[in-house]
Amino acid sequence: MRGLPSVLALAVQIAYTYGWRVKSEVLTLTKGQVDLDAGTLRLEPGSSKNRDGRLVYLTPELRDGLKAQLARIEALQRTTGKTTPYVFPWLSGVYRGRRVKNFLYTWRKACAQAGCPGMLRHDLRRTAVRNLIHAGVPERVAMKITGHRTRAVFDRYHIVSPDDLRAAVDKLRRHSA
Repeated sequence: MRGLPSVLALAVQIAYTYGWRVKSEVLTLTKGQVDLDAGTLRLEPGSSKNRDGRLVYLTPELRDGLKAQLARIEALQRTTGKTTPYVFPWLSGVYRGRRVKNFLYTWRKACAQAGCPGMLRHDLRRTAVRNLIHAGVPERVAMKITGHRTRAVFDRYHIVSPDDLRAAVDKLRRHSA
């Protein structure tokens, strides 16, 4: 998302792609949970809201983004002489080297600049569910990626839009023609 520093844009991209919770799942990622060789990102059992572990395969864009982020962290560690285990530390400013815990002000400002004021970070979770389903990912697999344990909760995130209803009528029309 434009208007966000690269470190935060990458965190948002992960949440947008996999439907992971920004504050408790994405921002808490450690370098040990990233495996660029295998192309995976892992949440350890017990570290998510439902306490289940998760493993996702990285898109090429996220793999490149995480590779660049890990390089930025290496540079930060060399200049500060301190080790950080986190994937998303502040790279400058007074909190330099500390894990990003929240970026609500920056998020709101970026959303306003993008023309979508009032958008919530949790909306990324809903969008990920919709994107996965619209891409043809089986619902059970989508639930595993996003961490939804029950069908009822997953269905609350899979919101039907007016575009979905139009598409349904188009499919029905093509089918009956």
